[in-house]
Amino acid sequence: MESLTDLLELAGQYEQELPPAAPMPEAPSGPEIAAWIDHTLLKPEATAEQIKTLCQEARQYQFASVCINPAYAPLAAGLLADSPVMVCTVVGFPLGADLPAQKVVETMACIHAGAVEIDMVQNVGALKGQAYGQVWNEIQAVAQIAHNQRAIVKVILETALLTRREKIIASLICKAAGADFVKTSTGFGPGGATLEDVELMWRVVGPEVKVKAAGGIRTLEDARAMIKAGASRIGASAGVRIVQEVLP
Repeated sequence: MESLTDLLELAGQYEQELPPAAPMPEAPSGPEIAAWIDHTLLKPEATAEQIKTLCQEARQYQFASVCINPAYAPLAAGLLADSPVMVCTVVGFPLGADLPAQKVVETMACIHAGAVEIDMVQNVGALKGQAYGQVWNEIQAVAQIAHNQRAIVKVILETALLTRREKIIASLICKAAGADFVKTSTGFGPGGATLEDVELMWRVVGPEVKVKAAGGIRTLEDARAMIKAGASRIGASAGVRIVQEVLP
């Protein structure tokens, strides 16, 4: 993508006809589905004891990561230091309306605290106000800082607040700005992940960028459906319940 003009032209094309879908792996039907799940606890009232339990569950079931608020990143990093489970935390959460420089500083602080995955909320108001360059620059700045520290960035679009065109544009901006994932929702907005949105985002970003579905995914059936629609990662607070559905 060379310029914002090119991106908007491509978005217009995708509004008319999406690119063909790339093949997706078969959705897991056994306990290996845990490796697709970010075991999540982002409630503001979460306690240190609850985070300890979350990390113990993540070890037991071998989730991809624990997704927690930044204040608990050092605790989780210590508890999971000898584990393959990654520490994921959030930036600009849950509104995305922070100053761009603040998101960059927060990203660095989270990585220094032990996080290796950053789920950043895009500036939804800027996107809806068509300040696309601002959105692009902010995501690019966070992605560059994170990649320099060998961390990955998932950009939360908050799809329930966006039109179809805005979802397409946001997904293309994330891809052009260097994001590793596009993510549907914070879980604090007016709606969560939908199969339609996951497939749309997956078709738009192509194989270079992955999709994380989050918000309202509570059962094995929900999770497998999201994976079939194009998700490579599932954000869920019901991860244990999902995995227990396939255990003897």
